[in-house]
Amino acid sequence: MAKSPEQEHPVKAFGWAARDTSGHLSPFQFSRRATGENDVTFKVLYCGICHSDLHSIRNEWGDAMYPMVPGHEIVGVVEEVGSKVTKFKAGDRVGVGCLVGSCGSCESCDSDFENYCPKFIPTYNSIYHDGTLTYGGYSNIMTADEHFMVAIPDSLPLDAVAPLLCAGATVYSPLKYYGLDKPGLHLGVVGLGGLGHIAVKFAKAMGLKVTVIDICPEKEQYAMERLGADAFMLSQDNEQMQSAMATMDGIIDTVPVVHPLLPLIRLVKSHGKLLMVGIPDKPLQLPAFPLLSGRKLVGGSLMGGLKETQEMINFAAKHNITSDIEVIKMDYVNTAMERLEKADVRFRFVIDIGNSFNSTA
Repeated sequence: MAKSPEQEHPVKAFGWAARDTSGHLSPFQFSRRATGENDVTFKVLYCGICHSDLHSIRNEWGDAMYPMVPGHEIVGVVEEVGSKVTKFKAGDRVGVGCLVGSCGSCESCDSDFENYCPKFIPTYNSIYHDGTLTYGGYSNIMTADEHFMVAIPDSLPLDAVAPLLCAGATVYSPLKYYGLDKPGLHLGVVGLGGLGHIAVKFAKAMGLKVTVIDICPEKEQYAMERLGADAFMLSQDNEQMQSAMATMDGIIDTVPVVHPLLPLIRLVKSHGKLLMVGIPDKPLQLPAFPLLSGRKLVGGSLMGGLKETQEMINFAAKHNITSDIEVIKMDYVNTAMERLEKADVRFRFVIDIGNSFNSTA
């Protein structure tokens, strides 16, 4: 007979979980494994809300396992380390992003790209090596293998650094991999939201010229004055889009809903790159001829490996880059999900776990 979530492991834990496709989150008692020899157990202080959390709790990708404790932008302070842990000690500031396990022996793992391991284990809504369900960061305590954790420099505030563990890695990785991190290149950032605003910050720190492309004219002032973008265009303004044809070395497309790709492909120079990092719930149409006629590339990228994620965090610390956030308590999370669906946040919700659970855990 299968054990209940509270009885699977010896360490009691408390969080909020979705039980069905309504996605409604409510208090949930469960358990975490004891700290193994390679494990780090930490008190969760903050957890960012990613758009993929919303997709997942509602089973919009068709792979939901309930009860589901979401959250893969998790930061906190170490409470206990295993006997073979070398990178962390009690009191250290740490983070866990989108994955907590992989096979450790494939080509991707050997190349520090655990995120592309065929057997990688997501931080929540997956099955861990021991056969139990993984639970995410909407919870008071977390245990993970030290390999799948990153150190958070003291200069970065924990609440505003949390979203970088997903959103930051998601935009940093393709800029580096596809060579769009060279000073002087012209980058388009499509969608000024949770991913897009961090992409602008990283790109500007890398020395790029940045044009933001969005559907909301009210975002122009923020993009230009607060984020330092060099230009702003409305994607539905045909005159603006036409005047910018073949002017960009690359585009990073962060939009998580269905949208036309042809106008974006036309903005890219010959030999340029359109990089997809948003995950719409339906397929996009990709016209072939505009790619062929300019030898243009459409590529994708998913999160980042652990080495690259630590590199991204260190880069953020060097350049004082954090996410623009709205901090909430746990009991506001269902309202936050409704607002997130309407893009009514600038630009990332972060749950104050430490002050939400002190009286309830």
